[in-house]
Amino acid sequence: MPEAVNPGKAPPRLTVWGTYDTGKPRVRMLIEAARRLDPELVAVNRNPWAGIEDKSQVRGILAWLRLIVAWIASYPILIYSYLRMPRHDVVIVPYLGNLDVLLLWPFARLRGARICWDMFISLYDTVVEDRQLLPRTGWLARLLHWAESLSVRAADLVLMDTQEHARYVAELYQAPPGKVRVTWVGAETNLFTKTPLPARQGPVRVLFYGQFIPLHGLDTLVTAIAQIQDLATAPELHFTIIGSGQESARIDRLIAEQGLRNIERIAWVDYAELPDRIAAADICLGIFAEGGKAQRVITNKAFQILASGRPLITSDSPAMRELVQPDEAIRLTRPGDPASLAEQLVALAQASRDPARQPVLAAEAGQMPGVDVERIAAQLRVCLESLA
Repeated sequence: MPEAVNPGKAPPRLTVWGTYDTGKPRVRMLIEAARRLDPELVAVNRNPWAGIEDKSQVRGILAWLRLIVAWIASYPILIYSYLRMPRHDVVIVPYLGNLDVLLLWPFARLRGARICWDMFISLYDTVVEDRQLLPRTGWLARLLHWAESLSVRAADLVLMDTQEHARYVAELYQAPPGKVRVTWVGAETNLFTKTPLPARQGPVRVLFYGQFIPLHGLDTLVTAIAQIQDLATAPELHFTIIGSGQESARIDRLIAEQGLRNIERIAWVDYAELPDRIAAADICLGIFAEGGKAQRVITNKAFQILASGRPLITSDSPAMRELVQPDEAIRLTRPGDPASLAEQLVALAQASRDPARQPVLAAEAGQMPGVDVERIAAQLRVCLESLA
């Protein structure tokens, strides 16, 4: 049997292993948090996903075959490298590690190590429930559910991003109490830092960025913009919408059909450019979908916007309430409700141009909660201590 993680209160010896994608902020933050707990941490990685931001956008048989071959070819090298890694108590498998966990399990047991899997996002929930890429009653969906349940059983500890998400996964896979725990996503504070909210006049600049997936509720946003455009009393708002993905073509058609004149569409910007885009905005937007996964997650960009100290409008959810409560600078809307979003956009835009309210708005924006790598390391330490 594997040894306890923390015998005699000694810090656990950690390793990181798998086919994880270091292009994902979640992965980078978790590895850095683990390094704070064990400065001698060794990481072994083979990344077949390099350069693929949205995995649902992989198109064509040849593209998938190349990806599958690269993925399968990674494992002999990874397993050989794992068996040569220094002695350790816990091996951390970052997202997306469903297959990694299953293949690692016998070798981790051989070495007396526990597996901490950062599931982060359920692949079954994403593919079947959220993006609806597979029919729920189909055999592929059932196979995916069964395979993910095996990964949950193989791991000694499963990490999710919110308490609400952890409860969902624990119930979905009947995990024992305490097995599914939480480390927040956070924001890379070397990039996303608070800057003073300036007192501006003129058009109110509103920013949305993200993958165009059902979770983001872009129908709700576009409809809200159309409602505001028809309001004679609304302040002048200029929207910048950045991103691409599963729903790009449909949302762009919707924007054109609504005849919206106050939207600038940008397909992509470099990650390093996002802090400047956020700093230039008066209002930043989160997600607006109704139900399901949207109620269980706090997105990367919510943490990034909060860390940058910019007013945020996003959908109200149990997950979001784990981190924030609404105030002048943080507005929570009814999920999937364009009228609620339009109302909050107009109210916050008016506040941002009201000289009497600007100081209050700036003060509350400057006090927004930030989640940095130190806070994530503290959460990870508590999670790992549960293995003792």
